[in-house]
Amino acid sequence: MVTVPIRRDEGHVDVFPAYRVQHSSVLGPTKGGIRYDPHVTLGECTALAVWMTWKCALLRLPYGGAKGGVRCNPRELSPRELERLTRRYTSELRGVIGPQEDIPAPDMATNEQTMAWIMDTYSMQVGHAVPEIVTGKPVALGGSLFRHEATGAGVVMVIERACGRLGWPLAEQRCVVQGFGNVGGIAAQELVAKGATVLAVSDISGGIYSPSGLDLDAVRAWVAAHGTLEAFPDVQHVSNHELLELPCDILVLAALEGQLTAENAVRIDAKLVAEGANGPTTIEGDAILGERGILVLPDVLTNAGGVTVSYFEWVQDLGRLFWTRDEIRARLADKLADAFDRVWELAEEKGITLRQAALVAGINEVAAALKARGIYP
Repeated sequence: MVTVPIRRDEGHVDVFPAYRVQHSSVLGPTKGGIRYDPHVTLGECTALAVWMTWKCALLRLPYGGAKGGVRCNPRELSPRELERLTRRYTSELRGVIGPQEDIPAPDMATNEQTMAWIMDTYSMQVGHAVPEIVTGKPVALGGSLFRHEATGAGVVMVIERACGRLGWPLAEQRCVVQGFGNVGGIAAQELVAKGATVLAVSDISGGIYSPSGLDLDAVRAWVAAHGTLEAFPDVQHVSNHELLELPCDILVLAALEGQLTAENAVRIDAKLVAEGANGPTTIEGDAILGERGILVLPDVLTNAGGVTVSYFEWVQDLGRLFWTRDEIRARLADKLADAFDRVWELAEEKGITLRQAALVAGINEVAAALKARGIYP
């Protein structure tokens, strides 16, 4: 826990509480995002750090989990104030983060510019450029190609792998995507590229639905021009809650946590749910989906494309050797396919859900490493 004082543009000083939690370094340096949000707490950061440990272990990435954040409302801070906040927060973490200790990444309300400020501040402190201190930074500073698309594209790679196991041609599936941002928008685009039909998408303003399928090029152009999906023409407008209950084959959750609950899980009309967001299904909702025979692709596996390409970025920075977009996509597909197959086979062997199997597989990786390392001295 640290405090982050900054001088506001008006001249007075405000102090913000901030956190950085490292859960496990058994497999390597810790890895996890930094979020700016009014509701950031130590408990939340701790839980998310644990989650990251299992996710990294499941993908066999040489990382433990971490998470950090500053309790602030970024909408109330000017760009100059956000820069001051980021640089002071980085300075407070000088002895905590490092390319072999703890590597931050973007999260809620942070982005590649935030990572650039962290990289610059840390580099100025040590006296030389250290691009590998963060991931998710601009390509001009050593960021990786395909990082922006990685999470959304990874969601569809996992869906495609599941469809292969189930004998469902992906091109014949009707899909609903909650969310049209960095994850949902890319996932929808990737689904259409593989021949699937996207019936509905949503953003903060609500959802749009067309039983015959949406023209995603037109939807993207509208959002680019108007900011949201609101008033998009010639479609049925629905709320985000109504969108979840639309009839479809595949429901992709790429927005907020806690979307499928005991209250609405009984009305979900899909064969498969893919968790592109973190924690979009409650424990009670998950149990109901299982009882109804609806397959859930868990978040710890399904949205792991982002941290996997973050790992690729770190490796490229350390070696000062950079890969092409196609190379990165192929490496990501291999990583996710390997993790999915191990989870699927463990679930079948033990008679457990994919979520349970994913967590068991991740925990087993950490346990095996801990046992192999032994006790020092």
